[in-house]
Amino acid sequence: MPPRSYAPARPLATALLALAALGVGAAPAGAVAPVAEAPAAVSARQPATVTVTGTGSASAAPDLAVISMGVEVTAPTAKKALAGQNTAARALLAAAREQGVAERDARTVGLSLSAVYKDEDGASKLTGYRASQSFSLTVRDLPATGRVLQAAMDAAGDAGRVDGVAFDVADKRGLRAEARAAAHDDARAKAEQYAQLTGRPLGRLVSLSESDGGGPRPLAVPVEALAKDQGVPVAPGEIEDQVTLTAVYELD
Repeated sequence: MPPRSYAPARPLATALLALAALGVGAAPAGAVAPVAEAPAAVSARQPATVTVTGTGSASAAPDLAVISMGVEVTAPTAKKALAGQNTAARALLAAAREQGVAERDARTVGLSLSAVYKDEDGASKLTGYRASQSFSLTVRDLPATGRVLQAAMDAAGDAGRVDGVAFDVADKRGLRAEARAAAHDDARAKAEQYAQLTGRPLGRLVSLSESDGGGPRPLAVPVEALAKDQGVPVAPGEIEDQVTLTAVYELD
């Protein structure tokens, strides 16, 4: 029988170099192949929520009045118009102070001097000048509002004019707090009703935001409502503040 031929065995070192060239590491004998990690657990489902809008209002009697008034004088020359306006303005302010309006509560809000023209035969002709000054007078003794207005108008004479009266509250924080509480209670009641309708308990409050309503607005009284006798009687009425908010609750 002819002898069998055998291929020469590849040295172990040569085999290891070949594996290294292929990027494969040699595992030791008896080693167990690593098991691939399981994918990350799916995040917990987000809880259901209910979004509601709550509104609330609060009202209070005003405790101050702001009178918008001024003087206006027309004269042939600018100098005379300014002189007449200055005289009327001083008299108006003096009368207001005599009625209890403090220095800090009398404020100039406008001052102007303009030419006055008249159309004649299709052309504009200068006829004079108009000087005016407007004031804001804050009356903190509310019952004195009519007296202040009447006294100031009497002192200014024909140059005096009234633009209006607005009633307000000096400290609006209490009124806003009441309106916020009412809006919160309204939103909570709506959320509880929706939770009951869906058969799920109402959970925690997630978010709460308030719309910018600008705060309580002064109650304006038009000039036409001011009587011309008996110290100019006025009716203060009530100041109202309103708050609107949006709340998000979880449903357990």
